[in-house]
Amino acid sequence: MARNREVYIANHGFPAILACQMTKILAVLCAAASCAAAADTTVSKIYDGPIRNAESEIVSLTQAMPADRFDFAPTQGEFKGVRTFAQQAKHLSTAIYEVSAAILGEKAPVEIGKDENGPASVKTKEQIVQYMKDAFAYAHKAVATINAENQVRMVKSPFGSGEIAVGSLAQIVAWHSFDHYGQMVVYARMNGIVPPASR
Repeated sequence: MARNREVYIANHGFPAILACQMTKILAVLCAAASCAAAADTTVSKIYDGPIRNAESEIVSLTQAMPADRFDFAPTQGEFKGVRTFAQQAKHLSTAIYEVSAAILGEKAPVEIGKDENGPASVKTKEQIVQYMKDAFAYAHKAVATINAENQVRMVKSPFGSGEIAVGSLAQIVAWHSFDHYGQMVVYARMNGIVPPASR
């Protein structure tokens, strides 16, 4: 291979030398960039990515819904007994607190209420949005502790009896949040609000 390069350079002169040097430099830079990207990817970042996506879409939707529509729940069709928009937002935030606390092996840092709909003291749009933002911040803190070794560690489930892997808990934050986001999107669109993520 080296002999072929020498023949090529001899036949093509200085531009060939420059091209060979540039090829070497590019190869080194590409290898370095690849290593840096691999080093920058961690197990916790893999779990945190979907949570950040959920946070971006859900918080913006919650902020976009007018305060006077937070008590809205559909009544036409099969919607008997469903949560209001506010209850959807509080419920998913409460679940985030419960799951994140289980990952960290501690009690949630805020009052999360006695049922799945969050604390009764969180009532206004501003309070609900803040409760949600704080829940996502707590989730980021929790998943930042996950690594290749402890992601399969079994911990007490925050939902009933039994145990669950730490990595599975991290996934719940994203999929459960998006489950309720879908319902909240329907509520918003029924009130003439296009979700910010769809604009």
